[in-house]
Amino acid sequence: MNSSKMTKLDPVLLGFTLNPDLPILSYALDVESAGCAAPHKHPRGQFVYASSGVMRVVCLKTSWLVPPSQGVWLPPDTEHEVYFPGKVKIRNLFFDPSYIEGLPSGCSVLKVNPFLRELILKAVSFGDSYKLNSPAWRVIEVLRDELRIAERAGLCLPMPEDERALRVSAALLKDPADGRTLEDWSKLACTSSRTLLRIFERETSLSFGDWRRNLRFMKALERLDAGESVNEVALSSGYESSSAFIAAFRKLFGESPMRYLLASSED
Repeated sequence: MNSSKMTKLDPVLLGFTLNPDLPILSYALDVESAGCAAPHKHPRGQFVYASSGVMRVVCLKTSWLVPPSQGVWLPPDTEHEVYFPGKVKIRNLFFDPSYIEGLPSGCSVLKVNPFLRELILKAVSFGDSYKLNSPAWRVIEVLRDELRIAERAGLCLPMPEDERALRVSAALLKDPADGRTLEDWSKLACTSSRTLLRIFERETSLSFGDWRRNLRFMKALERLDAGESVNEVALSSGYESSSAFIAAFRKLFGESPMRYLLASSED
């Protein structure tokens, strides 16, 4: 997205509020074309979730595109950025450091099943108006239990640090559909094709082909969420037809692009 046109969002103060008697504090906001004003961190852990719309979350040089079927867990004091390319309903949870036992020790994309989604929306309705051993408190405890066992998920796009691979990744970020061959990319990187492949695998834990595929799908999901047609997105992503794009998407995610993006509207 064009960062010069997006609304800049300051860090949420709830992330800095430490109080074990309020183990989870919630935050709700509807935004459009917005993002963090700058990378930041806070002493509370955060579960970044959008009940509608697609987010881009950047943490420790790794970028994720996150639809409503997923959320991102950020441990306390983890620097991150979040961007909202289209219309997004933010429903975030901030965890007191005393309440994160059993949650992942690092940044993690987690699946949000229908039950977990309803727990999140219920917790958001509580705000900070709940007390120890109240019905609301018990919902909070079930919510944490569900997050502890949530499945890992998500499109991952780690960025390489080696200057040669960075030249290639920068070009592909500008045009994910760029169809140059590996030999062409190695010339741009001023190295051999074998070395370029090794650099990507070493620094991103992905093959060059998988890295480029993930980038294409991340950009495609962003554009589909903005309302572009599957055919438009497929052709501009480097696929010969929409059916080829849907088949590749279904192979990776187990469902069609539109079903993947589908989320129930809030009451």
